[in-house]
Amino acid sequence: MDLDTPAPPARRRRWRRAAAVTLPVALVGTFAAVAAPQAFAAQYCGGLEYKVVSSWGSGFQANVILTAGDAGLSGWDIEWDFPAGTSVTSAWNVDWSQSGTGFTGSDVGWNGTVAAGQTREVFGFIGSGPATAPTGITVNGESCDGSEEPVEPELEVSRANVVVDAGSTASIDVGFSAATTAAATVTTSRTSGSTDLTVASGGSLAFAAGATATKPVTFSASANAEPGESAVFTVSAPGYDPLPVTVTVADLGEVTQNEERFLTLYDQLAGADSPYLHETGVPYHSVEELIVEAPDYGHETTSEALSYLMWLEAAYGQVTGDWSGYNNAWDVTEQYAIPDLNPTNYDPNSPASYAPEADSVDAYPTQIDFDAPVGTDPLGAELRSTYGNNQIYGMHWILDVDNAYGFGECGDGTTEPAYMNTFQRGSQESTWETVAHPSCETFDFGGPNGFLDLFVGDEAYSQQERYTNAPDADARAVQVAWMAQQWAEEQGQASEISGSLENASKMGDYLRYAMADKYFKQIDGDCIGIENCADGTGKNSFHYLMSWYYSWGAGANGDWSFRIGGSGVHQGYQNPMAAYALSEGGLTPDSPTAAADWAASLDAQLEFLEWLQVPAGSPGAGAIAGGATNNWGGNYGTPTTSAEHEGLYYDEQPVWHDPPSNRWFGFQVWGMDRTAQYCMETGEARACELLDNWVAWALSESEISATDYSLPGDLEWNGEPGAGLSATVSTMSKDPGVAGAFAKILSYHAAATGDTASQTAASNLLDGLWAVNDGIGVTQTEGRADYCRFGDEVYIPEGWTGTMPNGDVLENGVTFIETRSFMTEFEGWDQVQAYIDGGCTGAPPEFDYHRYWHQVEVATAFQTYAALFE
Repeated sequence: MDLDTPAPPARRRRWRRAAAVTLPVALVGTFAAVAAPQAFAAQYCGGLEYKVVSSWGSGFQANVILTAGDAGLSGWDIEWDFPAGTSVTSAWNVDWSQSGTGFTGSDVGWNGTVAAGQTREVFGFIGSGPATAPTGITVNGESCDGSEEPVEPELEVSRANVVVDAGSTASIDVGFSAATTAAATVTTSRTSGSTDLTVASGGSLAFAAGATATKPVTFSASANAEPGESAVFTVSAPGYDPLPVTVTVADLGEVTQNEERFLTLYDQLAGADSPYLHETGVPYHSVEELIVEAPDYGHETTSEALSYLMWLEAAYGQVTGDWSGYNNAWDVTEQYAIPDLNPTNYDPNSPASYAPEADSVDAYPTQIDFDAPVGTDPLGAELRSTYGNNQIYGMHWILDVDNAYGFGECGDGTTEPAYMNTFQRGSQESTWETVAHPSCETFDFGGPNGFLDLFVGDEAYSQQERYTNAPDADARAVQVAWMAQQWAEEQGQASEISGSLENASKMGDYLRYAMADKYFKQIDGDCIGIENCADGTGKNSFHYLMSWYYSWGAGANGDWSFRIGGSGVHQGYQNPMAAYALSEGGLTPDSPTAAADWAASLDAQLEFLEWLQVPAGSPGAGAIAGGATNNWGGNYGTPTTSAEHEGLYYDEQPVWHDPPSNRWFGFQVWGMDRTAQYCMETGEARACELLDNWVAWALSESEISATDYSLPGDLEWNGEPGAGLSATVSTMSKDPGVAGAFAKILSYHAAATGDTASQTAASNLLDGLWAVNDGIGVTQTEGRADYCRFGDEVYIPEGWTGTMPNGDVLENGVTFIETRSFMTEFEGWDQVQAYIDGGCTGAPPEFDYHRYWHQVEVATAFQTYAALFE
């Protein structure tokens, strides 16, 4: 599932403006001080780097990177003296203590071995006070100050973007990243833009030599300034690189506590130097590269992340009245995530050839059956008539943003972001068993047929493009567009986002492919065996629910193309709010039958969720069970369940089984978020009853106080709808993204019902989440015992050989990490390697991850609560 990839991007452009109020925010990527490797022979310490990776008004984050001396290290003790006023507030991968200015840190076992001359990051910490480098550094009692080099300080600002009310002021802090060697004067002056914006105070600030404290600069907007006016101010000092600061007029009113929190987190996510963004403006899945979940490394991204980019920017528009970021989010999505594949020969009467799925990865490739009957695509002709072409206006689900795999654009090896794919071999295929491959298959990598013959058996293989849509993400984009529409209309700015709303409506038109059976077979409950399934005609191949995917593609020579729907339906993908927006909420698509289809979908989704909700009196009453399918096993097999709903068979774990797809509580909050908002906005009785029951269950299983929280992590399921369906919570979690989504549900519930318990729980969750912002974003330390699976075999058939772009060999017996050797260069790999070398016993490696979707869930939870209650 790939595309005609876009042209190589220009290097980093300052593509949008970020918000600011008076709160200081971390500037990620600065360096405070470095002690260089020593010039003399050293037994233990060949050098120590004290790297400040972020700093904010009263604190900073630093990492310590140690180079071993000639003797190497089989354990280390590091001591130093902080400058007055600096202290450690939390640390990781180190056993530490501090007395006065004296700091002592020791290894924690797995990170104690450093070979002679080897350099490794040994620990990190959050500090308060000056970020200036410590002195008197020793390693195992040996001085490590030998040839310490001074660090060149850089000019810094706490925010590169400021939002200010007409007739009001807003401030930033300016200063230096390290102690200055000479006195300096910092000036701030307008260099372009509206004259309604001026420097009210702090236009010229004197800093003494050695200064580490920051000083404020205050901007003012005249009383007659109009929302949207902006100006660029330059902060400069002789001998330092100047910094631009954009100030924008908005209609903020009095900024509330949670609006301040939102704007602070927004600046961390969207600022010009945000570690969450590629130079194109495409968000990464996470700041950290070494992370394996659905994306198999952190600098991939998903259509999910792009839909969250839209949500973040829409929320920013609601708070500030500035909609440029929301429009830009759609521009980024169109350029990098919506393939421009436009085959001329698509035939809706022959949409695809049947390729059965298998129960096990080692049963692949499965053989394409060109003689198997398939149904008629009911949307193809209508969409072509409406839009004049055969392009699919939907997002491909995954991109290699940094092009770490090296596929590039259709074999060029260099373009980034690059379309790619991983999952391809049935429901049992874990992330740890996938083969990464390009969406545009040109046979430049892999084997003689590229990667195609790992997945399907064909009469002859041809170069091709193949793409897959994640309907959950496209539906979220529509849901967010509806919110943006309401907010912009309230501000009298609907015209500012009209083009983006049209895009969302168009995306919803094509999203109807998620309502169809994979091969457009009738939904009738008798679809067992492909030859026994009646071919669909008209809309009788529609289940009207949001399936896990739909897919499309075409041969490079232009002689064939395909489209398929999706048969596996997961509860967490349903979005009544999007169905409402596309049927009667003002985003009706242009196709003649679209509004009716989405009205039918709205009704079908609510009925489906009612069927899946654990009934009163059963354990877990209120939880929502997994889902259903009409295509059992992906090969129209015989169901192992008797529970049936509107022609669909109950499936506890739709689509993927390792891990079971409905085990994670996150799918509960993702799904219920949309039902909760729909209840609040419309008062629809079925939605509100679903919400009431779910909230009662979720709160009963959670521990939420004014200072901390613990939420369900994993669930276990028993029975089936109508026959003892129940759920139990097996583990607890502090997942910040799930907590942010839960806070929004509770806010919607409180607004819809007046329930004070829900509002209090939402407020407490937000307080707890604000407390775990480390200057980069919200994070909770998590152990990753599953990282033992880096050594899992990735099944390659006996006799098949191929290579990845970097030369990694693909052959029978190869492991996950052997097909992705570039990951061993990522920060944190040494922890994983030590865990694996130790037999995966003891404490697993721990990480503080900054996932993009986590940050946006939390940021928009702040904004949602502020909009509803503050």
